[in-house]
Amino acid sequence: MRIAVIGAAGMAGSRVVTEAANRGHAVLAVYRSSRPDALPPGVTAAGGDADDTAAMSALFDGVDAVVAATRPPVGREHTIAATTTALLDAAAKTGTRVLVIGGAGPLEVPGHPGRRVVDDPAYVPPQWRTVAAASSAQLAVCRAHPSADWTYLSPPAVLEPGDRTGAYRRGTTTLLTTEDGASRISAEDLAAAVLDELEVPGGERHLTVGY
Repeated sequence: MRIAVIGAAGMAGSRVVTEAANRGHAVLAVYRSSRPDALPPGVTAAGGDADDTAAMSALFDGVDAVVAATRPPVGREHTIAATTTALLDAAAKTGTRVLVIGGAGPLEVPGHPGRRVVDDPAYVPPQWRTVAAASSAQLAVCRAHPSADWTYLSPPAVLEPGDRTGAYRRGTTTLLTTEDGASRISAEDLAAAVLDELEVPGGERHLTVGY
């Protein structure tokens, strides 16, 4: 499979690049600015602005799947919806499926139907509410897109570098938590979940993973 990873320099995107390359896929790693000197075998680097629909559609020509792992800088969280729309527009032009690595904000809180994670300070402290709200807007533009073939993957409340175990649970629209209430996954295992979904799609438009 030929996979384009947008936001390949980020925490999630860089792990997706590595996971995909280790599984033998041909990877196009797209960076806005800085590119690493060394990349895994099977990975090609390309520069590109995710907001440039024409440039992205040219990159997606001949690609089987796109992983959108872009993250706006602090203070620019509101731009993620427009960036996601641009990527969906580009992918729709080439008929390429898109997996969006989003946020936990739009998930439901376990045991509280109708309550969203973005509104629960137990999972989203005040300093993270802006980015969590942006992920809800991001999912909304995916749902509103008229023609793109998209899947939205919400990570758990805590996503951070760690070990790759290959073991995780899969859910749909409700936050996954452990018995002690924790909601987390390593970026490495999130990448494994991304590749599992690309290789064998589960059919859900919105899904989540976690330990």
